[in-house]
Formats: sequence, C-alpha cells, structure tokens
Amino acid sequence: MEKGLLIVISGPSGAGKGTIYRNIIERTDIKRSVSVTTRKPRPGEIDGVDYFFRSEEEYQQMIAAGEFLETAEVYKNYYGTPKAPVFENLRNGNDVLFEVDVHGAKSIKKKYPEAIEIFIMTPDFDVLEKRLRGRGTETESSLKTRLGSAKRELSKYEMFDYIVLNDDAEEATARVLDIITAEKCRVKNNTDIIQKLLNQA
Repeated sequence: MEKGLLIVISGPSGAGKGTIYRNIIERTDIKRSVSVTTRKPRPGEIDGVDYFFRSEEEYQQMIAAGEFLETAEVYKNYYGTPKAPVFENLRNGNDVLFEVDVHGAKSIKKKYPEAIEIFIMTPDFDVLEKRLRGRGTETESSLKTRLGSAKRELSKYEMFDYIVLNDDAEEATARVLDIITAEKCRVKNNTDIIQKLLNQA
C-alpha cells in the first residue's frame, strides 16, 4: 500500500483557507488534521472537532513530551499538530489535510519534505482587508497587524508548491481538488501499481 498524501493548506487570515479546507473535508474521504490550540473557542466551534482546546500549561506539557509535528505561537496563542494520528493515517494509505499558518507549513515541510503545500491568497489586499473587516472581530490595530503579517507570509511564496487565488470559494476549492488529483497521479505516488503491471507483462 502506498503512503497517503500529506496536504497542507496555508495562507493569511481572511484568505478563505478555512472555507476551502471545510469544503474538501465534506466532499472527499481525506482525513482532517485536528490541531491543538490555547486560544478560546469561537462561536460554534467544538472541542475535538474544530480544535483540541487546551490550557497553556497543558500545551507546554505536550511540547515537552515531543507530541507535535509542528507548533507555533500566533497572535499570543499556541497552535500545534499532534503527530501520532497523522503518521498512522499516512501509513494506512489515507490522505491527511492540514489547515495551518505559514510558520506551521514551514515546520511540516522541514519534518515531512513530501508534504504538498498550497498557499491560499485573495486576488489583492483590498479584498483581504474587506473580508477581515467583515468578520467584525478585528480592531483597527489587530487589522493592521494581520495585513502586515499577510504581506510577510506572501513573501515566503517560494516554500510552497502551489498558489490558489481565492476570488470565489467554489472555484478555489475546485482548483485545490485538481491539485490533489494531479499529485495522486504522479509516478512516484503509484510505484506499487506500476510494479504490479510490470509483473503482469
């Protein structure tokens, strides 16, 4: 059995990566990676489904035990991915989808170079600002911080394999699914099938 694909969706706040992530999880059998965070739940978020919500003390204990594939501090909160369930899924041939910030994407690529990393961005920064304002959760100060972070994150484009401009969530989701399909057709991801065909010849 070939290993599953580890697929990372990343990008700045407001780019729509969360919507694309949810669309793909709902429409495919790709496994979701549930992160651990120390931030407070947002309305409608469920512990163990959207995130594992933990105290900072509990989170530090997990770091000390080496339980994370990646971990980062973002806007004074910690986020991290437990590695055990991810590697188990990959070994069993299951694809696993991540939604992480750019720091997390860099950490994952370092520890798992085979990861397929996709950067989600709006067509321009005006659209990004409009989306962030539309949330109604940002102060002018935090908005300025997030827009500045978005420009710094975009400057890291060379670490990603693909970029998808999200002007329409449905179209962007379709492009990400096309990328995943293409990756699954790559020769290196089908060596077992190739060998089986050669043995039949």
